[in-house]
Amino acid sequence: MKRLLAVAVFALACIATLPITSTSAMAQRGRQGEARILTGRVFDRQDAPLQKAIVYLKNTKTLVIKTYITEPDGSYRFPALATNVDYEVYAEYQGGRSDTKTLSGFDSRKDPNITLRVHGGK
Repeated sequence: MKRLLAVAVFALACIATLPITSTSAMAQRGRQGEARILTGRVFDRQDAPLQKAIVYLKNTKTLVIKTYITEPDGSYRFPALATNVDYEVYAEYQGGRSDTKTLSGFDSRKDPNITLRVHGGK
């Protein structure tokens, strides 16, 4: 009888903690499942959009670099970025380069937009 009572108490204790564990696990999955999209445009010194500029995006945690070749209007897009990671972004065009800008993991914007201006080059 005591053993049956002990098993019942143990089972109830497990069930009582189940919603807390499930809620916590769902919250962690939701945070990991979130993503943001970085968009922007690349311009030259005279504010003309640069088609075919190369935009580099570096994940500062993994050091993985992604690239994007800009559209005719100078636009670029990097989807599915982690929300808890810092990224560095810069552009190059015909030997010139923009300043490096940082997208912080603390930046809460879902769709941040960063404009890059290329200096130097041809």
